[in-house]
Amino acid sequence: MSNNLEATFKSQDTEEWLDIHFTRPLGLMWANLFNRFNVHPNVVTLLSIILGAAAGVMFYYPDLLHTVAGILLLVWANLYDSADGQLARMTGKKTMWGRVLDGFAGDVWFFAIYAAICLRLTPEWGIWIWLLAAASGFIFHAKQCQLADYYRNIHLYFIKGKSGSELDNSQKLRADFRALTWRKDPVSKTFLYFYGNYTRSQEMQTPAFQRFYAALRGRFGEQIPQTLRDDFRRGSLPLMKYANILTFNTRAIVLYVVMLVGQPWLYFVFEVTVMTLIYCYMRSRHEGLCRELTARLNDYEA
Repeated sequence: MSNNLEATFKSQDTEEWLDIHFTRPLGLMWANLFNRFNVHPNVVTLLSIILGAAAGVMFYYPDLLHTVAGILLLVWANLYDSADGQLARMTGKKTMWGRVLDGFAGDVWFFAIYAAICLRLTPEWGIWIWLLAAASGFIFHAKQCQLADYYRNIHLYFIKGKSGSELDNSQKLRADFRALTWRKDPVSKTFLYFYGNYTRSQEMQTPAFQRFYAALRGRFGEQIPQTLRDDFRRGSLPLMKYANILTFNTRAIVLYVVMLVGQPWLYFVFEVTVMTLIYCYMRSRHEGLCRELTARLNDYEA
């Protein structure tokens, strides 16, 4: 079981303690069950979307029973979110569609949760709770999750190479987008449009990395010297804990607490303040690492 579990990790570097000891083991059980019935990972992702949206509906109601039901549904949705990736790695059914759908699932969960909290608090707060939620979600939450996802994929690229990472390039995605037609491929073209924008937003937040990555590929191509890989991992690894904080588990724990104490508006304040400070610190450290390695690029040999 232990060996099977570790085989479904993206890497030990990027896994959280809570995921290793709780989410991944239970997710693997679900993945094995779905695999037995030949269920595609994307179907599991769709099930997680339904569960996460249902959790949001439960959070509209202020009583303890609905709150606990919402928490349990969101935990269940997160187990399926783990299971779909584990199932994809177990079966080799990894696709770009699956990656985007997986990211979309989290967006649906939190959109439902934000809407439920706003509807619940509108009689007391009026339009102000909607403005706070919009700022929290579209400005802060979105950027934080985009950058955390990008940094983890950059880290995976340096320790596992291109095949072990989902590091994408907006220019290539735009070229793929232009190669399709709306008449023949409307779904794929729409998908590439939004995913290309998502990737471009990640790139715009990381100018020092973009310069480093361009110089790196210009000098070494895909044959990056192992010493450079090791130096990057050494600088990037301490930042993975911050990337993990900015994704799901920490957000969920804070959400559970504020819902249980009956003060859901505190979640938005937490995103705008605490999570933004972590985002800024992580970004500053990572950009500094990229600038340092760019300056030292001539020290490495192919």
